[in-house]
Amino acid sequence: MGTPEFAVPSLNALVKSEHEVVAVVTVADKASGRGQKIHQSAIKEYALTQGIDILQPTNLKDAEFISELSAYQADLFVVIAFRMLPQLVWQMPSKGCVNLHGSLLPDYRGAAPINWAIIKGESKTGVTSFFIDEKIDTGDILLKSEIDILSEDTAGDLHDRMMNVAAELCIKTVDGLDQGILTPRSQKNSNGTKEAKKIFKEDCILDFNASAQDVHNKIRGLSPYPAALWNTELNGKLAFVKVYKSEIGEITNKAVGSIETDNKRELSIACKDKMIKILELQAPTKRRLGVKDFLNGNKF
Repeated sequence: MGTPEFAVPSLNALVKSEHEVVAVVTVADKASGRGQKIHQSAIKEYALTQGIDILQPTNLKDAEFISELSAYQADLFVVIAFRMLPQLVWQMPSKGCVNLHGSLLPDYRGAAPINWAIIKGESKTGVTSFFIDEKIDTGDILLKSEIDILSEDTAGDLHDRMMNVAAELCIKTVDGLDQGILTPRSQKNSNGTKEAKKIFKEDCILDFNASAQDVHNKIRGLSPYPAALWNTELNGKLAFVKVYKSEIGEITNKAVGSIETDNKRELSIACKDKMIKILELQAPTKRRLGVKDFLNGNKF
């Protein structure tokens, strides 16, 4: 059960393993973009190439879906980047319902663990496999795999490394459950110390009253999606400019938020301690550009 590209390597690993994938469950096709073209999930696209049965329920409690799902008599459900499941679904398989989550649980429970780990300046994160229960990301832990967060990693960089680590952990988890050698460990005595809530627009707005390191981490943690937002005056109008890449500059005593630019190839903003150099950005309705190309057509 999954939707985005992140889940595809794990499904591919299962297909190539000795285990039988009897079906996939993914979101319904939906129209998006200017032309409102119909798009399929990455999991559906992969499943079609493998001839795997595909279920696309709009309601996970729908009686017809429940009947169809139970008819497969699957021993195990594997969930990666999907939706919260109703109890009658996750309690269905005899060997349980396993979720792979992009953090070292119990920390960073929630919808956006990759983003928040970078935003909060973590140097390590990982993937955890656990049994789903009635709450979000609180079930008994099976296995963990740790990953270093490199100093210039964006959320996109970490996502791409993590999905391959997740595939390896997925197979280890399914093999271990099949062989009966895994001992689940309860999270009940730990509430975790950090959250990974869903990211909204207000979470993306840059605050230059913070340190340059914190601003830099936020830009990395939101790149390439949904992207950090710089509320500024551009070409004589107020605008939210998306910022994708930065680096930390020199110590400054300039007023917080003040802009330093030659309007040719360099652009920096004063944070509370240092300047932050902007390297890649995007004006509203325009495409993403390096700072030199951006300044060629825009003025602050």
